[in-house]
Amino acid sequence: MITIGDHTITPVLDSVLRKEPTTLYPTTTAAMWEAYPEHLAADGRLEFFMGGYVLHSGDHLALIDAGVGPEGWRAPSGAEIPGGFMLDNLRVAGVRPEDFTDVIYTHLHPDHIGWSSHDGHPLFPNATYRCHRADWSYFVEEEREDPTARRLLAPIAERFETWEGSEVLFAGVDVVSAPGHTPGSSIVVLSSSSGERAMLLGDVVHCPIELLDDEWATMGDVDPELAVATRVRLARELEGTPTQIGAAHFPGLEFGRLLRGEARRRWTSLA
Repeated sequence: MITIGDHTITPVLDSVLRKEPTTLYPTTTAAMWEAYPEHLAADGRLEFFMGGYVLHSGDHLALIDAGVGPEGWRAPSGAEIPGGFMLDNLRVAGVRPEDFTDVIYTHLHPDHIGWSSHDGHPLFPNATYRCHRADWSYFVEEEREDPTARRLLAPIAERFETWEGSEVLFAGVDVVSAPGHTPGSSIVVLSSSSGERAMLLGDVVHCPIELLDDEWATMGDVDPELAVATRVRLARELEGTPTQIGAAHFPGLEFGRLLRGEARRRWTSLA
């Protein structure tokens, strides 16, 4: 958990995917990963955490990204992502689905919207659901090979609000357009009156390594060239700043900072 002014952000785990890193990043080699042993588990595999963040902010209780859901999902990479336990973990933390005022999606890939609805009913019945307009159009209104987003989001369409570009959602909580991974991919920026700042990156990056080297590959991007440009610009903006950084697939859902280094940037966990 971290605190930024009046905002409290708590990670909530859904499930964990463990794979050989070259399987998840097929353009990489084992030799490339040897330079980053601290980002791998003890057995040499890469752990992709699936989850989201609970944000307490004034009168708002928001869930930022809704995990992979109970059924799991087969990603474009071919990885079988297991179903998860987000609702159980929320209840253990003392938060009920009906308590949420907002559900904010960084983008609409199935592993970020899995707990949106079940059997045609919203799982967060009192919440307003929010995403970028471009993602709603791409994943819900257009015909896609994978109909998961349309199936999960149709039951809550009447409760949906979309934003365009970058926008203030509520005091100290902004969404900033970061396209490439999806057309409406966005970052959630939390700020305080004293200048503190945190960013929730969605899938602009999946692993902190992607922030360390501009040439490092990413995955699952709708527009790969734009995704790289967005990631490189973001890394250069964050390098050497005190901004606390989180993302829905980081190991342990831990926050960290991006440090300036002589040969390359360095990542430090805040855990």
